[in-house]
Amino acid sequence: MVDIQLGKGKTARRAYGIDEIALVPGQVTLDPALADTRWTIGGIEREIPVIASAMDGVVDVAMAVQLSQLGALGVLNLEGIQTRYADPNAVLDRIAAVGKDEFVPLMQEIYATPVQPELIQQRIQEIKQQGGIAAVSLTPAGAVKYGDRLAAAGADLVFVQATVVSTDHFSPDNITPLDLADFCARMPMPVALGNCVTYDVALKLMKAGAAAIMVGIGPGAACTSRGVLGVGVPQATAVADCAAARDDHAKETGRYVAIIADGGLVTGGDICKCIACGADGVMIGSPFARAAEAPGRASTGGWRRRARSCLGAPALMSAPRAA
Repeated sequence: MVDIQLGKGKTARRAYGIDEIALVPGQVTLDPALADTRWTIGGIEREIPVIASAMDGVVDVAMAVQLSQLGALGVLNLEGIQTRYADPNAVLDRIAAVGKDEFVPLMQEIYATPVQPELIQQRIQEIKQQGGIAAVSLTPAGAVKYGDRLAAAGADLVFVQATVVSTDHFSPDNITPLDLADFCARMPMPVALGNCVTYDVALKLMKAGAAAIMVGIGPGAACTSRGVLGVGVPQATAVADCAAARDDHAKETGRYVAIIADGGLVTGGDICKCIACGADGVMIGSPFARAAEAPGRASTGGWRRRARSCLGAPALMSAPRAA
């Protein structure tokens, strides 16, 4: 590794984004019929290494069930519209019909309604009753608040996601942060943690008991971290570093933790590059949001035409994306 000197006492490391790399063909070719894309996350085997992001415009109960049936996975946001309103479709219709100028005030109004804990159990049961895999997502704050109810509801897999997650977190004295190791230990289902972008943090999250790690800060279309805070690592390098932590952790403990590339992936080529960099699977939002089956109505104009941030706004506004 070669460090680049930015200035007196300041060095940087060259990192690469997905668009900066390409895959070199190997010496052997393979018929597609022989390709095996199966992977395992938290003991759950899937035929397709693709996860639909936990955004209100991407995954609802019906979408989660259909993706499960197809061999993929959809993650339901448990702090969004689906658990704030008994009839989420009426709310989604309002969002799809509003103009660009009215979009932000409407979203503020919609997400001012609190989460209804009983709807958490109802949505999970709706997915499972239809034969789907109940993969759900909470922020760390949501995990503290709704963890016990989530455990009782029988979710199959839980994602604890924030913009940046680490086992080392400082909070004011009047706030009790989520103990990630304790949460992973007491939950009856596997827990995926994220997001992170470095070897050291990924390794700490694995040692805390994570069944999977989400990798990606800054590259997604709905993520403003890099523009607002200047925080992020180009995705190819981030995935490779976290995959190295996975391999070292597996050698040391014998426990394999899946790496999920999350953010900035739009094309099949993007997915292939992430897997070549070491990812076991990917999490994507935009391509699924454009589907006719997606709850965001993007295929008929919907949120997508409002503003660049429309896809991510429901997930981002539903709860603070903080560690």
